[in-house]
Amino acid sequence: MPTSSALAAMQHLRDSSSLQWYVIPLFAFVIYVYAVEIERKNWSLVFAGLTFWGMDWFNEIWNALVFHFTNYAPVWGAPGKSAYEILIGLNIEISFMFAIAGITFAKILPADKKLKILGIPNRWFFAIANSIFCVIVEILLHAVGALTWDYSWWNASAPYLIVIFGYLTFFVASYWVFDMEKVRKKIITTGIIFTVDLLAIIIFGFVLGWI
Repeated sequence: MPTSSALAAMQHLRDSSSLQWYVIPLFAFVIYVYAVEIERKNWSLVFAGLTFWGMDWFNEIWNALVFHFTNYAPVWGAPGKSAYEILIGLNIEISFMFAIAGITFAKILPADKKLKILGIPNRWFFAIANSIFCVIVEILLHAVGALTWDYSWWNASAPYLIVIFGYLTFFVASYWVFDMEKVRKKIITTGIIFTVDLLAIIIFGFVLGWI
């Protein structure tokens, strides 16, 4: 039996009647952010951003599959008001945010990859610190009902898995691609991530109808 929050999210799932005009300027803003970095040929930032976004899509897909197989609840849900709910835990506003978050967080990385902060390699320091920051934001969103958690092992009282699998994997992958020496390697890695996402959407979404 699905939880009330899961049912609320499913009621709005891919309901085109909820579309709002503010989606257009949000989309334009995402395009602008990438256009600026492409103009400057900041390929490390561009692919760090795309990797971060691709990793989120992967998470959102398996989260939707959890709901399909349990018929109880996704690990996280987004039943709040939205212009368009893409998956049970992903609305269009969240997706646009993740599309540019990787670029934003990569901009704070020191140029020196070997620099340590508090004795920790700076890439790991920022990956962990930023993950904790993002989870704090999620806790606030959960407090106002915009984001729901229905499992005891994934909530504000047990945030460890959220930090590790909800965000740390995103940051580690994004920073790894950011530091790759060759653009070709960045393209291949990002391409693999999005290929997996696309195949999963086609198979589990369009073919099987599970998500």
